[in-house]
Amino acid sequence: MRYNWIDEYLLNKTGVTKDLQKDWNWVRYHIGGKMFAAVCLGADNEPYYITLKLEPMEGDFLRTQYEDIIPGYYMNKVHWNSIKPDGAVPDDLLKDMLDKSYQLVLGGFSKKKQKEILEG
Repeated sequence: MRYNWIDEYLLNKTGVTKDLQKDWNWVRYHIGGKMFAAVCLGADNEPYYITLKLEPMEGDFLRTQYEDIIPGYYMNKVHWNSIKPDGAVPDDLLKDMLDKSYQLVLGGFSKKKQKEILEG
């Protein structure tokens, strides 16, 4: 996988936890107990998709710009997008997409819950 910085990048965000969903073999990243990103692993434990949440119109647009961005693998295809881990999506764009996914999920909580999460 060319994006070997993802784990450290996501775990450095405030309130982020991760786990391994064994049934799917996904490394999931959560904020406040809700997933905002996942690295989907194959039978060989090598990444085959990075999945994250975006606003529907932005996801649609990016899928037209990059063949390595597809509708969410095993997820709601309107809100979730998957990126091929050895593709041509620039690192800066992937970081921006991961940041937006984090903010979207965080923004779904009440202001009180957001404050609890961000203040640890």
